[in-house]
Amino acid sequence: MNRRGERRLSRDEKAKLTRESLLAAACKVVAAEGYSSASIAKIADTAGVAQGTFYNYFADRQALFDELLPYEGLRMLTTVEATARKSAPGLLRELTRFNEFLRYVADNDGFYRVLYEAEVFAPAAHRIHIANIVSGYRRSLKRGIAAGLLTDLTDDQIDCIIYQLLGMRAYSAMQIHYEKDAGKRARIIEDAMYVYERIIRASLLVDR
Repeated sequence: MNRRGERRLSRDEKAKLTRESLLAAACKVVAAEGYSSASIAKIADTAGVAQGTFYNYFADRQALFDELLPYEGLRMLTTVEATARKSAPGLLRELTRFNEFLRYVADNDGFYRVLYEAEVFAPAAHRIHIANIVSGYRRSLKRGIAAGLLTDLTDDQIDCIIYQLLGMRAYSAMQIHYEKDAGKRARIIEDAMYVYERIIRASLLVDR
């Protein structure tokens, strides 16, 4: 305890906070300048730590990049799923999930850059992130099939559907990212939701 009665952080807790501050700082730098310009010096300065501290947590810049997208992707998924789980399973939950993802992209302008530049600058991280997304979708779709809310599909067909859904997400995100007018972004989300719902209703989900 310190003089104010607050508990002192343990060494492991301090280390965890510093590591997360470096990852959060890297997200900010990459979002603003891209992976190629995200130097260790800039990341450390943004995190408010000495440059030498960086090497206590990451061997080099690439080692951090290889963790960056899964870290930021988990933050996105946590935000999206927190809202999606409040919706009824089936069509409504999937629409909510899609809507929350698009709004996350609109509200967190740098996320798109962190995500799509990773395919070139941090391919291992990109593969991990996509695997995380696919596994979540797979569990959700299988639950939908088991509950009778989704057309019966084989495992291979489920994976095909997942990647098709990811394609719709990716290009809707691109459209939002490159449109800087907030009003137009809102209309893009509204139109994307309308089209997405029509596709899902007609092809996959059984709405109860």
